[in-house]
Amino acid sequence: MAGRGLAKTILGAVVALGASMSLAHAQQCGNDGSGFNAWKGQFAQRAASSGIGQRGLDALSGTSYATRTISADRKQGGGFTLTLDQFLERRGGNAIVSRGIQLKRQNADLLSRIERVYGVPAGPLMAIWGMETGFGGFLGNENILSAVATLAYDCRRSEFFSEHLVGALRLVDQGNLSPQARGAAHGEIGQTQFLPANVVRYGVDGDGDGRIDLINSRADALASTANFLRGHGWRPGAGYQQGEPNYAAIQGWNAARVYQQAIAVLGARIDAAN
Repeated sequence: MAGRGLAKTILGAVVALGASMSLAHAQQCGNDGSGFNAWKGQFAQRAASSGIGQRGLDALSGTSYATRTISADRKQGGGFTLTLDQFLERRGGNAIVSRGIQLKRQNADLLSRIERVYGVPAGPLMAIWGMETGFGGFLGNENILSAVATLAYDCRRSEFFSEHLVGALRLVDQGNLSPQARGAAHGEIGQTQFLPANVVRYGVDGDGDGRIDLINSRADALASTANFLRGHGWRPGAGYQQGEPNYAAIQGWNAARVYQQAIAVLGARIDAAN
């Protein structure tokens, strides 16, 4: 009996592995839009096996190949070769500080509550908010699902964005993202520009309305950003400049060194203002 059970277990594992390899082979990437629709049908199997329901699968079916996303992806990173001073000038660092101080005062109760819960002060949150979307002024104009699906299909970073596509479909299933929602070129969502899987991991309901809406709710966006930083090792009361404990959490937000420096510098200036 035990031997037979072991044999069945091994056979089942082989069959499962074969199915997985067949599915992986079927989900081949592409470098243009010619195979995108066939790929979507195949990716739906992976999504369904990850627990995505019919609402999410229907949303995947409705996506289209996003040529502007591919163009933006191929051009990504040019600004990150600048010095810190050049980067801050291009990004409007002084304007971000001025507006950030104003919004810190206007949202004092919200920001105090966020700091009590997550340990993150207002400064870095305002810096991120300002740098990512001009404090919610421009969230992007690409269909989020189409952008992420296109990048999951594209050969350059297929597996990385496949995880985020599953995350985006999960958000649709949960009612936390509309299939028509628009965001940045790589499918970043909301006022501080979360990739979809990070919304699943770190998104919180900051305004207590029962939904996680990083697009329309600044409370949700800022609380989720603080939760992301906490999830990347933020320690309450510790410094966040280079060489200090919380700088590593800022590094988790963006891989570009100059971007990390800008968050720390602008955040400190905002925090220094009463």
